[in-house]
Amino acid sequence: MAKKELKEMSFMDHLEDLRWLLVRSTIAVLILASASYFIDDFIFDTIILGPKDPNFVTYRFFCEVTRYFGVDDSYACATEFHFIIQNTEVGGQFSIYLWTLITVGFIVGFPYILWELWKFIRPALYEKERKMAGAFVIVSSLLFFIGVVFGYYIIVPLSINFFATFNVSNEVINQFTFDSYISMVKTSLVASGLVFELPIIVYFLAKLGLVTADFLRKYRKFAIVIILIVAAIVTPPDIPSQVIVSIPILVLYEASILIAAVVAKKEKINEQSS
Repeated sequence: MAKKELKEMSFMDHLEDLRWLLVRSTIAVLILASASYFIDDFIFDTIILGPKDPNFVTYRFFCEVTRYFGVDDSYACATEFHFIIQNTEVGGQFSIYLWTLITVGFIVGFPYILWELWKFIRPALYEKERKMAGAFVIVSSLLFFIGVVFGYYIIVPLSINFFATFNVSNEVINQFTFDSYISMVKTSLVASGLVFELPIIVYFLAKLGLVTADFLRKYRKFAIVIILIVAAIVTPPDIPSQVIVSIPILVLYEASILIAAVVAKKEKINEQSS
């Protein structure tokens, strides 16, 4: 049935639902953050600090690629990074430790947060759309985790490789603060995960009539410029890194155009049948 339940709820009811959504999501994140305490050595030593090792899988891959094409690139095949990570705050490591575990809780608990979000927007959907809860959570979670993996294996290593090997003089030694290193890793992972949610965001914007396929096509050239700017911000200032990061986002943008077109077509059919 096409009738929606949205009108049956008052504005205050929606605020109350939103409040409980945030409360339940926060509790879930904190529980998962607490659980991650038991594998904190793996999280920090293997995951977070892994990309600072020149033998990290990403560096080996790009090194093999450059060698395959006959390019002798010491930048892609670095054998060691001349930098250390240090803590400069009295309670710095403890604060970073807590916030890192909370970030882990958010990343791992993202599917649950999506489920809570789905329950919040469910009353505004048609009956057929309400049956798509499982698909929504699975697809959205998959896109998010793909984005996180992309950030971890592409953006983070490219950033570390560039900034660790760049120096204005041999007299200057790189000593990165632990806070700046962790912030770079967390920002790269979470931002990448959220950027990969673009098709889902466009889907709901199209459902609300705020975005159309024609609109996305019309402003494609502006979107490309914005994507390149974003890639320049989250990656080192070199062309290859920016291109590597830009390509997946451009693919997501083109996929979003197709999604918007499909949504518009289905909305038109629903209007004609109602």
